[in-house]
Amino acid sequence: MNRDISEIIDKWYFEKKGREQGFSFIAGVDEAGRGPLAGPIVAVAVVLHSEVEGIDDSKKLTERKREELFDILMSGEHEIGIAIINNKEIDRIGIQEANYRAMAESILKLKIKPDLVLVDGYNLKGLPCQAWKIIKGDQRSASIGAASIIAKVTRDKIMKEYDKEYPGYGFAKHKGYGTKEHLLAIEKLGPSPIHRLSFAPFVDMSESLLPELKLK
Repeated sequence: MNRDISEIIDKWYFEKKGREQGFSFIAGVDEAGRGPLAGPIVAVAVVLHSEVEGIDDSKKLTERKREELFDILMSGEHEIGIAIINNKEIDRIGIQEANYRAMAESILKLKIKPDLVLVDGYNLKGLPCQAWKIIKGDQRSASIGAASIIAKVTRDKIMKEYDKEYPGYGFAKHKGYGTKEHLLAIEKLGPSPIHRLSFAPFVDMSESLLPELKLK
């Protein structure tokens, strides 16, 4: 029987490898919110100072477990940098650039500047330190897994607040992703101020549906 990759690997392998090569402060970086039709993208950089049991790819954890680990990670023992780029900026510069910018900003927000960054799935360039691209990093690296948890919980909290501000879309439930429920709400209500108008289905709508929210 095939076992999940997260069950069979040493999640400190890349951190240990970095230290063996002389790096002292190693950060893991990940993002949440690349694909949704609404809301921000959130990137997080984490330097873990001790082992935290249960860390994994945030998508593999229950909401309750993510929130428990979030509280542990945010307790003050670890170094955390969080960067948020809103939907209007995403529309202006594009999701790929927003993704890179959020990751870079999260690293710069760390109080202790890392000399090595482990990045989940991207070649992040222009940093003042070395960066290693780790495929499936949120499953293979404790630091990246921690970053994925904080990013996911932070963004979910933001979307739950937006659900109160813009009721009817179901943001608290689907967090801005393009579910059937969400698409039906958009068809009925039109776009809200937090929707990404550069994403489908908005680019396919007639301009008459976007009178005040058109990109300038």
